[in-house]
Amino acid sequence: PNPCSPLPVLQAAHCQMIKDLSACLLGQSLRVDCRYENKTSNPLTYEFSITKDNRKHVIHSTIGVSENIYRSRANVTMQKNLVCLYLQSFTTSDEGVYMCELKATNDYTGNQLKNITVIKDKLEKCAGFSLLIQNTSWLLLLLLSLPLLQAVDFVSL
Repeated sequence: PNPCSPLPVLQAAHCQMIKDLSACLLGQSLRVDCRYENKTSNPLTYEFSITKDNRKHVIHSTIGVSENIYRSRANVTMQKNLVCLYLQSFTTSDEGVYMCELKATNDYTGNQLKNITVIKDKLEKCAGFSLLIQNTSWLLLLLLSLPLLQAVDFVSL
């Protein structure tokens, strides 16, 4: 169900900012991808938190203060339209409802929120990384040379 649909049209537009929240396992780390649509060039602030046992714990944030137990294990990377949380040494005790909260500076629409329930046994492995870890050398070469190989028939390799 679309959380934007029951709202008046005026507010529905504001729901568009966070488009997708997904989680996957990268080795022993949890990766949470918060994809958004950039509606402004204003600086973006973020907060990743987890709710478990009905309490909210801030994992990594530029809005609030992150908790000590997470601070040493968490880092965040920001790319165009994507904020990524990495939580190292992910275990079942880190299961819960993860929330991504985004806020653009001086944006009147307020904070944007999206939740995802993370359960270790149900997590997929992150696509695109597992192969690299196993066979780094030839795969890296293949990836680096992909632009050159596009014109070549792969079958002949």
